[in-house]
Amino acid sequence: MPKVGLTMSEGTIVQWHKREGEYVHKGEPLFTFETEKSTLEHESPGSGVLRRILVPAGQTAACLTPVALLEDGEPHATFAAGEAAPAPTLARRLASPRARWRARSLGIDINRVQASGSSGVIRERDVLAAAAALTQITAPSPRATPLAQKRAAELGIDLATVRGSGPEGKITRDDVERVAAQRRAPETPSTHATPSEPVSPVRRAIAQRLTEAARDIPTVTLMTEADATAFVEAREQLSAELGEKVSYNTLLMIICARALREHPQLNASWVEAPGGEPRIVRHADIHIGLAVDTPRGLLVPVLRDVPARTLREVHQTLSALVARAREGALPPDDLRGSTFTITNLGMFEVDGFTPLLNPPEAAILGVGRIVKRAVPLSDERIVARSMMTLSLTFDHRVVDGAPAAAFLQRVRRLIERPFALMV
Repeated sequence: MPKVGLTMSEGTIVQWHKREGEYVHKGEPLFTFETEKSTLEHESPGSGVLRRILVPAGQTAACLTPVALLEDGEPHATFAAGEAAPAPTLARRLASPRARWRARSLGIDINRVQASGSSGVIRERDVLAAAAALTQITAPSPRATPLAQKRAAELGIDLATVRGSGPEGKITRDDVERVAAQRRAPETPSTHATPSEPVSPVRRAIAQRLTEAARDIPTVTLMTEADATAFVEAREQLSAELGEKVSYNTLLMIICARALREHPQLNASWVEAPGGEPRIVRHADIHIGLAVDTPRGLLVPVLRDVPARTLREVHQTLSALVARAREGALPPDDLRGSTFTITNLGMFEVDGFTPLLNPPEAAILGVGRIVKRAVPLSDERIVARSMMTLSLTFDHRVVDGAPAAAFLQRVRRLIERPFALMV
């Protein structure tokens, strides 16, 4: 299982692109795997025959542990009648003496073990990991009738958990149905079973980070209302100028980048080094993340160096990031390194909310919908204006209330007077 990020600890196999016994060329897509943040293809590290799949699709493996056995060999080899096919040969691998001793004691071919370290030397832990994987894959499956096997597959039941009542303990369809009925039975009196589902890697990552934010970080949320009438008009004019529809999030990115440059206290992070004193890091660069709802859960793609980009660049790059996020095709590098985050729930007709921080960032801006409201003017006239609710959640360890309020005030004024961005 490849390790594609510093924080990645495991991956889930989504699909194998080759079957056991098929030949695979070096660089050819071998399998697709899912991390906490994205779905990626892994290319074969070498050419050979896919001798055994150790981790089937749908199962999870720790990073750098074997997921398959790839055996050296030539594709489409032919032999004369009666001639036995030569046994494939494998190059001798570098291994520690203890690893070789452990491999001999377990009956493992040391040349088929994948090294986990960067040096390429096989250690004892690599041999133990390979042995554990082989034991799991080669474990005998329970004896069951074909109907029982089919029904268990339909119901998602592991036959190893079913006790057979047939001859010599063979599992029948009735045995599978009995286990399914037991699982459907509620633990408390109820007329309906409560559905449940496994937690996906993305949902697990979201839960971990947001729990950390809510538990460990003292946050405050400030709210204000902005007159977005000129903001709406500016978007329409810019869309006409560019020849394509510019999103509100594009303009918000540019506005927040300007406000962060003027109020660098918000473009910061609270960092606690292991065994050291906590530090406040002021970021020289402004990288803004945008919370995006995807079929796999909440993802935050990052647009880097926003102040250095033109409006067209922000629009096109942000649109591409959002599209790839929804397709599950974002590489890990596009999902980390943000110094500030925007979350916009306006499309869901939400007026205001209290967003949770995206650690280790110091602040996050929540954006509500734009809605027409009656607004009294100084001359006592009442007019209809396009109004927007803004909410800023910030880490009080990093910044105090007054600087945070000044930042939010600047964002509001830039929304109400977007032409100020030209100054």
